[in-house]
Amino acid sequence: MARFCVCLASGTEYTDGRPGAADAHLAAMGSPAIAPGLALVRGEPGHAEGPFEAHGMRAVGEVTLHNRAELLAALAADGAPAPPGAGDGELLLRCWARLGERGVALAEGMFALAVLDGADLVLIRDHVGARTVFYARAAGAWAASTSLRTLRRWPALGTRMNLSAVRSFLTFAYLPGDETLLEGVREVLPGRVLRLAADGTVTETVHWEPRERLDEPAGPGDHVLTLRTLLEEATARRLPEAEAVGVLLSGGVDSSLVTALAAKLHGRAVHTYSISFGDELPNELGYSGLVAAHCHTRHRVLTVSGTAVAARLADTAALLDSPVGDPLTVPNLLLAEAVAGDGLGTVLNGEGGDPVFGGPKNLPMLVQEMHAGAPGAREAPWYEDRATAYLRSYRKCWTDLPDLLTADALSALETAPAPQRFVEPYLTGPDRMTHLLNQLLHCNLRTKGAHHILTKVERLTASQGLQGRAPLFDRRVIDHAFATTPELKLRGTAEKWVLKEAVRDLLPATVVDRPKSGMRVPVQQWLSGPLRELGGDLLLGRAARQRGLFRPDTVRTWMRGEGTLLPRQGGKLWLVLTLELWLRAYGL
Repeated sequence: MARFCVCLASGTEYTDGRPGAADAHLAAMGSPAIAPGLALVRGEPGHAEGPFEAHGMRAVGEVTLHNRAELLAALAADGAPAPPGAGDGELLLRCWARLGERGVALAEGMFALAVLDGADLVLIRDHVGARTVFYARAAGAWAASTSLRTLRRWPALGTRMNLSAVRSFLTFAYLPGDETLLEGVREVLPGRVLRLAADGTVTETVHWEPRERLDEPAGPGDHVLTLRTLLEEATARRLPEAEAVGVLLSGGVDSSLVTALAAKLHGRAVHTYSISFGDELPNELGYSGLVAAHCHTRHRVLTVSGTAVAARLADTAALLDSPVGDPLTVPNLLLAEAVAGDGLGTVLNGEGGDPVFGGPKNLPMLVQEMHAGAPGAREAPWYEDRATAYLRSYRKCWTDLPDLLTADALSALETAPAPQRFVEPYLTGPDRMTHLLNQLLHCNLRTKGAHHILTKVERLTASQGLQGRAPLFDRRVIDHAFATTPELKLRGTAEKWVLKEAVRDLLPATVVDRPKSGMRVPVQQWLSGPLRELGGDLLLGRAARQRGLFRPDTVRTWMRGEGTLLPRQGGKLWLVLTLELWLRAYGL
């Protein structure tokens, strides 16, 4: 269990193997070097390995590859076959060293790789963002790590809270781009290769980005059959060899189809896991139980109480490199503990269906666009540009910031870049996709997918020594989704039509054709019950007041359930509480 940390200092060379300035920086971060400029951060949950060397380069990484055979064949064709027994990290390094960005683009998997390449530090992140890596510059040195906490300990950086990121979190419920809550620390974006030179120069290149490819004519049946093949391949690649596998089964069509495919393709036992918040609340247990019985899985239902959430919330927030304002975070951690407790090492999930194939959360934007196209709409008082309407559709704290943040915080944010910048490239930028639905899906994939869904899954599963894998985020599946006409994804009132048709024969019709309802999370009950005292102590306590972010009168109003229409009031207060816990965990 480890994450990695690397450092490149000005004038540092790694030819003689002797420690230098880079190792001194690593030591200051509490990460003893395992090779010049490279360190493993022991005791932090992750899958880091190394160092490994190839073609004069040295690297460390958190690398899990799903298509080793394809990469080995590509290297062999280039005249540089990998040695027998090369691990995933070394194999990816060899692809980079010999084939460059083409070699990285060929890789299907979850990876963050840091390479000492001559006088440069190269950071490589996988296509969709299943693994995360951060970087910063101070005292003439670059440092990068898959642990934000490690960079927080770097004395030369002198990190403090990034107020712009606070606003972004309260707007999105996660951090949607390359900024972090530590000033001076940035996140490598998914699908990117970042080259950091010793003189401070940064060069970014793209090894993969979804493209809209609708120029090849194909009928609905062709799209369905191709997608079915890709789904089976994506699931098969993510199944562990010769051991049982777990699947997180909510009862929705996405997790249900992953369950069905795993049961069909895996030669070992399939365990499924669902959450319950008590019989008195609406739930999807009838559907998840139906799917488990249909697929003959070993099924467990984990009941999560508000008391358990209150007891584990602070520890869960501390596991995340960036806060995630999702009330399912603690239940997700408890599920990961249950999977690990059953002796499993791999757990699949159904994440990715909505941001890739068109879930219902796109409907408010589609309706807004319909009205915006009416004559005279742009002059109407309700009209908003597309990026601003997108922020509003999140229904988090963005419209409440004038009442929530203190005058000092609002004043400091006046000159900060607006949060619309994170979504504008996908919705209004010159390189945006043609169709509005594809623009929205592209935006969802590159913001919520990479910075909320995948990072939450990775950090929580890694904390239990698990690998969480998402077949619907497979690169080839995504490429096919953006080669499928929008009418086949959102077909009339049928959401994710092509995805449902591709697996119709695997599941009961009541599961395939059911409307999406989502899991009812009793946030308001938790906040007015087990979390009430904790919330008051944290949000109105001395530390929060001294930080000067939130207006106490607004917090008190929200805690009383006043001032904002239900049911969103509970969700907004949850964001504030989550942020406060994260800031305390990181000493900010």
